[in-house]
Amino acid sequence: MLTLRKKYSSRTTNSLHRFYKYKNIIKNVKVTKPNQVWLSDITYIRTVKGFCYLALITDMYSRKIVGYDLSDSLELKGCVRALNKALYQVKNTCTEHSRSIKQLIHHSDRGIQYCSNQYTQILKRNRINISMTEENHCYENALAERVNGILKDEFYLDQTFTDTAHAKRATKNAINLYNEIRLHLSLDYKIPNMVYKLTA
Repeated sequence: MLTLRKKYSSRTTNSLHRFYKYKNIIKNVKVTKPNQVWLSDITYIRTVKGFCYLALITDMYSRKIVGYDLSDSLELKGCVRALNKALYQVKNTCTEHSRSIKQLIHHSDRGIQYCSNQYTQILKRNRINISMTEENHCYENALAERVNGILKDEFYLDQTFTDTAHAKRATKNAINLYNEIRLHLSLDYKIPNMVYKLTA
C-alpha cells in the first residue's frame, strides 16, 4: 500500500558541447584568502509551473556567496549576471580591485554555460584563471554542491514556489541569511560575510 514518492529533478549540466574544456587547476591549491578561488554551480528551484535555475558563485575561503542569479531558463544570461555581480562585489568590497583578484581562479563544472565563449571572455578580460572539473565532477566541486544543499535544506529553497517572483524573493532572503547569519564550523563558527570582509 505504501509507495515511495518520486522525486523530480532537473539536469543542470550539459557537458556534451563543442567548446573548450579547461583542466582542474585547484586540486593542489591551498586556499588561504578570499578571492583566491570562486566556485560556480547551477541548481534548480521548483515552482508550480516548472523549474527555475539558480546560478551561484561562492568564495571558497570565506564560504560567502558573492554572486547569484535566479532565472526561468538554463540560458547563459543567468550565469553571466551572477558572475557580473561577483565582480561588482569585489570592486566595492576591496580597496584595490586589481590586487584583490590577482591570481583568482574560477572553478566550475564543464557545463556549456561556463565553457561558452562569452563567459570565458569575461573571465579572461578580468585576468581570472579558469578551472573545471574533469572526471568526478560532483567531487571536484563538492563545496559548491554543499552550499546548494544548505540553501535547500536549511533555508527552505527545496519547497515548490508559486511562481518565479516568489522563488526570487525566497532566494534573496535565503542567501542573505546564509551570508549574514549562518555560523560555519569550518570558519571557527564565524559567518561568511565577516570572514570575507575582514580578510579581503
